[in-house]
Amino acid sequence: MKILMLGWELPPHNSGGLGVACLNLSKALAKEGANIDFVVPYEANHPDIDFMEVVPALKLDPLFRYGIGAYDSTKIKEEVFPDVSNGKMVSIREVQKRYCEFIDGYLKNHKPDVVHAHDWLTFEAGVLAKKKYGMPLIAHVHATEFDRSGMNGGNPVVHAVEREGLLMADKIIAVSESTKKIIHERYDIPLDKIDVAYNSLDESFIDSDYEFEADQYRYVEAMKKQGYTIVSTVGRFTIQKGLAHMMRAAAKALTKEPKLLFVFAGDGEERCELMKLAADLRISKNVIFTGFIRGKRLRDIYEISDIFVMSSVSEPFGLTALEAAHHGNVLILTKQSGVAEVLKNVMEYDFWDETKLADQIVAVSKSKSLKAALKRGVSKEYRGISWDDIAKKCIEVYNEVRKRKRNNF
Repeated sequence: MKILMLGWELPPHNSGGLGVACLNLSKALAKEGANIDFVVPYEANHPDIDFMEVVPALKLDPLFRYGIGAYDSTKIKEEVFPDVSNGKMVSIREVQKRYCEFIDGYLKNHKPDVVHAHDWLTFEAGVLAKKKYGMPLIAHVHATEFDRSGMNGGNPVVHAVEREGLLMADKIIAVSESTKKIIHERYDIPLDKIDVAYNSLDESFIDSDYEFEADQYRYVEAMKKQGYTIVSTVGRFTIQKGLAHMMRAAAKALTKEPKLLFVFAGDGEERCELMKLAADLRISKNVIFTGFIRGKRLRDIYEISDIFVMSSVSEPFGLTALEAAHHGNVLILTKQSGVAEVLKNVMEYDFWDETKLADQIVAVSKSKSLKAALKRGVSKEYRGISWDDIAKKCIEVYNEVRKRKRNNF
């Protein structure tokens, strides 16, 4: 089966979980016999990808730290993307326009069986393929604009693109039941049009050789030896991630247990605000900001942590929770995170309930038996989700839409 995959990033040029999910899904699909052309909006080497063709749509520099504004809908018209062909900066909307032009030209010479588009960034190109060339269209939703805006409205341009893509798609794949519910309730999409396929852990986290090096985080290691519990969170510093709530919960927890050290790993538009909040709460000496990290340095954060908190206001899935679980962390997740649908040996709270989060952090830090039980339980659960199963689900969806197209002629 020939698949035209429309995406925005792939490792090592990714800024977050979207690229990781696309890579692992594509790898699993390739093992099932799929022939994939994966289109990205930049030109770069992907030396470890030999199971599909990575096709550059534009001659742009690869994505930098956090998507060059791609995941901040307030910046979609700002000129933030470096175009090496003319030495100018272009906006996300300009990139999307030229991405669509590339797909138009591509489909004049190629006839894939299915077009699989990931998130609003590529939905317009997917709709073009459906309208102009009659291609069956799968819309894969990793996050909606409602998620990205913390459920507070969002950018109307993004909503319009998202709505058209979801309406025009022959089938929608959502990464969780909570995402399926948002798509249904906010965009009036019938439930039977939406299938759920949970993400899984990146294979490299399980299969690759990894050794912790304390030298990278010598201070944190020293504090841990003095009896401190290390509480970490990883992600973009955006309103979606609920990090201000977590910071205030940290201050509450420290009034009950002073031997807590909080590590905020990541970067984003809320970085300065969070630093100021830590100072205003007078807890700066118990808070570390690492800046943007990836690869081994990120794994070292998981390895040195005792507790991982996902404080998101709305998290469609949350791959970082699986990564943290693999490194033996106790997980505290908001009820608004999709990964909480598949992991039960975790502690949960509503994103706004700062007191409950503080109490849970203190409870885990003070109880060795509770910590051990949660770690033991979640270690069995996170391995139960497989990219191979997700790929099989996608192929079922592909066959369904192809059959429907044949029957309509």
